[in-house]
Amino acid sequence: MPVITAPHAFNEGSLFVDLESIVGYRLYLKCEGFNFAGSIKLKAANEMVESAERDGSLKPDSVLVESSSGNLGVALSMIAASKGYRFLCVTDSRCNLSTKLLMEALGSHVHVVTDLDENGGFLGTRLEYVRSLCASDDRYVWLSQYTNAGNWRAHYRTTAPEIAGHFPALDVLFVGTGTAGTLMGCARYFREWHRPVRIVAVDSMGSVAFGGPPGRRMIPGLGMSMRPPLLDESFVDEVIRVEEADTIRTCHRLARRGFLFGGSTGTVVSAATEWLARQDARELTAVAIAPDLGERYLDTVYQTNWLQDLYGEQLLDSAGTETPAWDDDPAPRAPGRRRRP
Repeated sequence: MPVITAPHAFNEGSLFVDLESIVGYRLYLKCEGFNFAGSIKLKAANEMVESAERDGSLKPDSVLVESSSGNLGVALSMIAASKGYRFLCVTDSRCNLSTKLLMEALGSHVHVVTDLDENGGFLGTRLEYVRSLCASDDRYVWLSQYTNAGNWRAHYRTTAPEIAGHFPALDVLFVGTGTAGTLMGCARYFREWHRPVRIVAVDSMGSVAFGGPPGRRMIPGLGMSMRPPLLDESFVDEVIRVEEADTIRTCHRLARRGFLFGGSTGTVVSAATEWLARQDARELTAVAIAPDLGERYLDTVYQTNWLQDLYGEQLLDSAGTETPAWDDDPAPRAPGRRRRP
């Protein structure tokens, strides 16, 4: 058992879930939610903060500021608290309430923007607010996850080698796309590897990361309302876009088997299952990356009223999402107790 003195010193990178019994194909899910920040964003956050410390742009009186839909904000909140920095997260109204409360519990300030940008998202509005802050006071240090090479470099150094070490015969890798940091770090690594690996980027329908018209997106994590500056499509073999309804159905399908994952994971697993079924690829070895777990999505992806209001009452009426029925006693009794006559 490791003994640590800083929360970012622990990150379980070797846990994979075999999903074959659930999806019918040899698909392994790399679980990135087992650290004190609760997501894969800890890797990028740590790399970017340490790089800023090394180059001298981050000083003791600096105020870290970043635009985030949630998980990077939590990771930076945790690191800032550990290192004694102040941190301001600029997010938007789609940020899960539990995520916002978690950042505030760690001592960070959270600013929520509510105005849509020209692409129907919030990213442009968030970035405009960050730029205005930095222009107003030079103590603000913007790490800029969207352009910072440390974002993809973290996954080139850690995530991809962790996958390669466990699956030397890997055939295909499915990676969700937001800032494209995880995608580009892994894609660059496997381009240099000793055998070819097919890189499939997964995006949310309505995202403009790979082009196409913008659309409504209610689940934070994947997708962008602009083209990610870090993205180099020459490293990507294929792109799959997933409807949010399919994301939600996949999340609930996994939950019915005891695995509670976040919306990004539902999107990636949905895409991977579709791709493997289309290829009839039962002999291929495939890995998908699960960026986080599902507890932060209990009031959205797993909340019945939220789902029905946005997607309709029939959303979950499909195979694999049924809840086991109880008997006619709504209050199960403790073992050994008798019901009164």
